[in-house]
Amino acid sequence: MGFCLPGPTCPVFTPEDLWSIASQGITCLSQDDVYYGAVHLTDQMFNARVPDVPPFFANHYTNAHRFGLVSMAEACTDAGLDVQSDDLTDAALLVGRGGVDANVDSYLSILRADPHATSPIDAMELFVAAEQAVSPSDVALVQGALTRSVGPCFTVSCGCASSAVQVGLARQMIAEGQADIAVVTGVDIFNVQLIQNIQRLLRGAQSTYDAIRSDGMPSLLPSFDALMRPYDRRADCINHGEGSASLVMESREHADRRGGHHYGQVLAQATTRDGLANPLACDDTGSQLVAAVRRCLADRWRIDQVPYVHGGSDGNVVVTAFESNAVTELYGQAAVDDLLMTSQEGAFGHNGAPAGCLGVALTLLMMQAGEVCPTTNCEQLAENVPFDPVPGTRTRPLDFDYAFTFNYQVGGMKSAILLGSPEAT
Repeated sequence: MGFCLPGPTCPVFTPEDLWSIASQGITCLSQDDVYYGAVHLTDQMFNARVPDVPPFFANHYTNAHRFGLVSMAEACTDAGLDVQSDDLTDAALLVGRGGVDANVDSYLSILRADPHATSPIDAMELFVAAEQAVSPSDVALVQGALTRSVGPCFTVSCGCASSAVQVGLARQMIAEGQADIAVVTGVDIFNVQLIQNIQRLLRGAQSTYDAIRSDGMPSLLPSFDALMRPYDRRADCINHGEGSASLVMESREHADRRGGHHYGQVLAQATTRDGLANPLACDDTGSQLVAAVRRCLADRWRIDQVPYVHGGSDGNVVVTAFESNAVTELYGQAAVDDLLMTSQEGAFGHNGAPAGCLGVALTLLMMQAGEVCPTTNCEQLAENVPFDPVPGTRTRPLDFDYAFTFNYQVGGMKSAILLGSPEAT
């Protein structure tokens, strides 16, 4: 596993870096009008991890390219693989992308260019920049060039569940013998100026909405200018963050042959949708999240074997509601009280596509340590939360071999991934 995520003083790159943040409930969000998790990746940091990239291409990398290449390089280093040798020649390179903020500048530069006033050299520069960056497949494109892989290389875009879905596809490809090894990367960038402008627009929209709404209706949308607090009674907002997370997934035989370290197993992944006509809504009963979990369990595992869930809460009370309803349905009213379910989105921000890979990585690190990380920024437990979100800044001991990690997309999409320890049956 490898990362390029916000950190308190420098970016989070390694599993050790990630654990040092998550295990202490540290938030890496900083405020400048709005709270945001920024990755301050210098040229020196990039070049040390991804050396010898031809400047003709590297000069036109967006931060999405840079973050995605760094997290992949870090994951390969952690796995004992060399991205510049033939170690990944046959690997599948699967990327999850949710937003297009990183692509906009390259797109507009071409759209606004005057062919009659642009020199041939400048035209070539614009062309290279656009070809690398105008589509959501941008990161997969440069990862494939770096590794010279001849294996499957494609991008899935389904918001904050993007890399979670790719984890499921990688597992399926490996199980079916299509690939022995896959690198799964989630990466997203959010334009802070856009977030700030949304904040300003919402303030105006909210005043109009408040004037016409009836009693009991919720606020139009949460704000971005307060600190996100999943499962906390004060939760009323979402903070975004940027960055990337990568996982190296292998067949057990392939990993054993080369002496690779096992963090754990991806046992199953399932994706469902609430089936609502409203493209922005979700069903707060959590019924389709329950369906995704049961599809993962099938007839091979039982829910009582899973004492921990890595939640996908971003501080939105609607998400907390359908998660609470789902786990109560799954575990029963009595057993759900003992369930540990935490979220670390408050540490790095709601970062979109990386969330799936990040949830897998965090959960397997907890399983390996026998400790559950606290929910970052959760201090005062919300009354309607039936599970234990481990509030505070200390880990909770837990010896476990199975866990779920959840991710969601706007529009009611749900992803559930069942994980197991290396020894799990």
